[in-house]
Amino acid sequence: MTGTGWVDAVIGVVGGIVLMWFVLVVALLMLRPQRESVQEALRLLPDLVRLLRRLAADSALPRGVRVRLALLLGYLALPVDLIPDFVPVLGCADDAIVVAVVLRSVVRRAGLDAVRAHWPGTEDGFAAVCRITGLPR
Repeated sequence: MTGTGWVDAVIGVVGGIVLMWFVLVVALLMLRPQRESVQEALRLLPDLVRLLRRLAADSALPRGVRVRLALLLGYLALPVDLIPDFVPVLGCADDAIVVAVVLRSVVRRAGLDAVRAHWPGTEDGFAAVCRITGLPR
């Protein structure tokens, strides 16, 4: 590869990463729950993390669900956010939005009974999880 070939390759990789980030941000904007749901998810985040850990450890759940949950827990453990915190509104809520989207997917695949069995919080908290995921109690 010539000198300009490497530059073109680096520009292509960086451009691809920026494009993927943009696609993920747009997907978050389109899939985000209502503002009230985001605020509820932020309040419930400690219980939700415990729920996700318990669900990920449940061998009775399908492997795809457990993999999604493990990836989500890894994302939450990373100090780098998908959207930086200085971005208004979405900057502070991106973790809650990602949790809500993945949890919605997990509940639809694993069933509400599995979530109910592992829920560590209060009944009101479980009702809020149902609202966030868009499923009936």
